[in-house]
Amino acid sequence: MKGKPTITVADNGNLQIHIPMLIRRMRGRKMVIAPQALDGEIPGTAEPIQTAVIQALARAFSWAEILETGQVKSISELARNLEVDSSYVTRILKLTTLAPDIVEAIINGEEPDGLSLAKLIQSFPESWSEQRTLFGFEDMGV
Repeated sequence: MKGKPTITVADNGNLQIHIPMLIRRMRGRKMVIAPQALDGEIPGTAEPIQTAVIQALARAFSWAEILETGQVKSISELARNLEVDSSYVTRILKLTTLAPDIVEAIINGEEPDGLSLAKLIQSFPESWSEQRTLFGFEDMGV
């Protein structure tokens, strides 16, 4: 990003404000990066949290416990009780098969950029090492 913020007066008397900025995807969200933060770090702001992913992980493990303890007899019954589609419950429950270190990294906000719930609920391998490769965790030392 080149240039500096400028304010000019147009011929018709209107102010024109030019602020150079970048729009990048960071952890599945669009972030506006202002000129003083070209590296993507904005001092004094908290890191964005993947609330949708963390919420889905919490649901997955909670629902798995409900199934394992026998509170419901099937995924279909669980879906009816939750008033959601059983295919949604199945996709979310699959998150319980993620490698434990991947789950921990996501909860700690240490997931690779671009990882989203949409990517996680698609089909992924059962092998934990293949999961790390697929989702970009092998480069992070996880």
